Amino acid sequence: MRTTIISLMIFSAIIFILSPASSSFAQQDDEARARAKEILRHVDDMWRGSSSHTILTMQVKTAHYTRNIKLEGWSKGKEKTLVRILSPLKEKGTATLKSGNSIYSYLPRTDRTIRLTSGMMMGSWMGSHFTNDDLVKESRMEEDYDPAVTFEGKRDSRDIIDFTLIPKPDAAVVWGKVVLTVLAEGFLPVIEYYYDEDMNITRTITFSKIEQLADRPRPTVMRVVPADKPDEYTELIYEKLELDIKLNDAFFSLAHLKRK
Repeated sequence: MRTTIISLMIFSAIIFILSPASSSFAQQDDEARARAKEILRHVDDMWRGSSSHTILTMQVKTAHYTRNIKLEGWSKGKEKTLVRILSPLKEKGTATLKSGNSIYSYLPRTDRTIRLTSGMMMGSWMGSHFTNDDLVKESRMEEDYDPAVTFEGKRDSRDIIDFTLIPKPDAAVVWGKVVLTVLAEGFLPVIEYYYDEDMNITRTITFSKIEQLADRPRPTVMRVVPADKPDEYTELIYEKLELDIKLNDAFFSLAHLKRK
């Protein structure tokens, strides 16, 4: 979400040196990249800020069951996240912690703490269609992908911007490509399409029901639908969001992970 791209850029730069307008073209290209990164940073931080506290409901619908889970979550920067289940009762207290490069899951019924490996990050979280990586937001579009604006204009009576995101060679992501649509005003996300390494679409995430959340308009409903099971979905419904709150590093510790 290049060696050829880098080579083309170097070759183009040499040609541009011979042209009086070369610095203008290069500046426009730099400005376009900077703008794309700024928009992606805005989307990455839509529900996080420098720190955050949120309460939300997760609704899961599969061919075999439908369930609701109420969650409470906290984050600080890009490296610290704690998510705890509030209900149902039998799963209350189950928690996931990310601190630095380490990710842990706490199971209160057995009083066990499990360290998640990198291979477990794409596994389902609590039987939902979200992955462990989705939950702790280990990857960031701004840092892990090379973006290109593939459309900018009006569609369905809305001004939108489409991005195609190709993962950088050293990025720790499993997707072959991500296509993201945002509103031109406010850069609110509308829809994301995720593709595997064979460029087959694997899931779609839609964002809807824009309301005032943490003193500004934000989508309050996020729904993920797997491509191979279009009748199933998992929906996150944000009920409360606080940003840029005071949280110390000790809050994101193994001791606090087990707190009832």
